[in-house]
Amino acid sequence: MKKEILITNDDGFEAKGLKILIEALKDVAHLTIVAPSNEKSACGHSLTLTRPLRFVQVDDDFYKLDDGTPSDCVYLALNSLYADKKPDLLISGINKGINMGEDITYSGTVAGAMEAVLHDIPAIAISQDLGKAQSSNEVDYTLSAKVIKDLAVKVLDGEFPLPSRQLINVNVPADVDEINYEVTYAGYRYYENDAHLHRNPRGEEFWWLGLHPLQSKGRGVEGVTDFEALAKKKVSLTPVMLDLTAYQSMNRLKDFLA
Repeated sequence: MKKEILITNDDGFEAKGLKILIEALKDVAHLTIVAPSNEKSACGHSLTLTRPLRFVQVDDDFYKLDDGTPSDCVYLALNSLYADKKPDLLISGINKGINMGEDITYSGTVAGAMEAVLHDIPAIAISQDLGKAQSSNEVDYTLSAKVIKDLAVKVLDGEFPLPSRQLINVNVPADVDEINYEVTYAGYRYYENDAHLHRNPRGEEFWWLGLHPLQSKGRGVEGVTDFEALAKKKVSLTPVMLDLTAYQSMNRLKDFLA
């Protein structure tokens, strides 16, 4: 029986990266695509609880979820499109732009994979560095397509290498032709308050949130950060777990209470 891959993203159902992903995997497994109807970047692991959601069929086994998030897409797909069996793998992406360091907590791309592993489905989130691209249409996803096909075949022909409730977060460098993997940990990213005040013709204030500088450092542990891997033009593979407990701080908190 042919393997089954569920696909989502956070750039929307018309995104170039999603089309490249579908093309790369169409001969690997049967694909079911459920993607947001519009861009949901940086929505995190959010579900829509205050209004109903609606599937809109785009093509065979391809649906957009009307104003839904990536987590909505995976949650509803598993509860409505997979009545008898689960998919063998969930892939979220290919995202335009990287998802590294603490950006993982913001990322709708990674959140789609998080939702899958909550339901015991192996999951990969994949993001492409923009490099020198000035627009979404200029982004080169060639290496990302090779990477995700390679990883998907490895998983489907063997087994997922991580335990329950863990996912693989993949970040692909720009301007590279050959696959060279590096297993990494999430680096420490620096953030700044970059918000821009504007006024409309009526004098009413509104704000645009800006982009943070791409600056990072290690965490004083053994290994290579995701940022360092991309700087070396390697494909970063970071195992990510959903357990956010700071175990090393538990005794300190007990001492505080005492």
